[in-house]
Amino acid sequence: MADIEIRDLHVEVGEKSSRKEILSGVSLDINQGDIVALMGPNGSGKSTLAYVLAGHPSYHVTRGSVRFHGKDLLAMKPHERSRAGLFLSFQYPAEVSGVTVSNFLRTAMNARLSTPVKIADFAKLLKEKMSLLKVDQKLVNRYLNEGFSGGEKKRCEILQLAMLQPQFAVLDETDSGTDVDALKVLGEGISTIARSTKMGVLLITHYNRILQYVKPSRVHILVNGKIVKSGGFELAEHIEKHGFDSFINAEVSA
Repeated sequence: MADIEIRDLHVEVGEKSSRKEILSGVSLDINQGDIVALMGPNGSGKSTLAYVLAGHPSYHVTRGSVRFHGKDLLAMKPHERSRAGLFLSFQYPAEVSGVTVSNFLRTAMNARLSTPVKIADFAKLLKEKMSLLKVDQKLVNRYLNEGFSGGEKKRCEILQLAMLQPQFAVLDETDSGTDVDALKVLGEGISTIARSTKMGVLLITHYNRILQYVKPSRVHILVNGKIVKSGGFELAEHIEKHGFDSFINAEVSA
């Protein structure tokens, strides 16, 4: 049994009278220590899978199951999933005015711990992870994501990942809105964090470029809500050269 086991997952979104199926039978395994890439064109259902795993109420599972360490993940509330060790990095991180990044991180850590982290220990860990991700001190003193550039938001998300050290991370298009330099820092940071903590990672992306720094052990291609192809890193390289057209056409003809 895999640590995360997704079986025949069907998901709809929208009002009850006009719901549309987005995922149409996704099955996927992820173990701790695995880095798994999920690739696909716009509208294929990649972010939908991320939101379902996190427990977003707008997404309705109509069939299938998700087991997390043998437990029914879909029966858990979002905060229970987080405390159980699941982390979601959002494609579009929300702004939270009045709450600094530093205070947010300490509050998030304490929510997962039985004993609150000591200020000195928190400060030491924060400094270490900021150095890893090349995060400026000024950033953690600002309100969470308020006025941040795309790259700053993504660095802040991965800083949260580094501080919380979950068992599993779902990273939804971490590479979007980032320049080449930021992408390299983020990619190498994710790889270092994942491999040093034996974290399981589901990395959702359109592009091969971040995978140059975060080498996945497995690559899955999602088209029209279905996984149509699975393979190794060579599959991501194929997409970089040829795009998704061959997979889209194969799905349409099927």
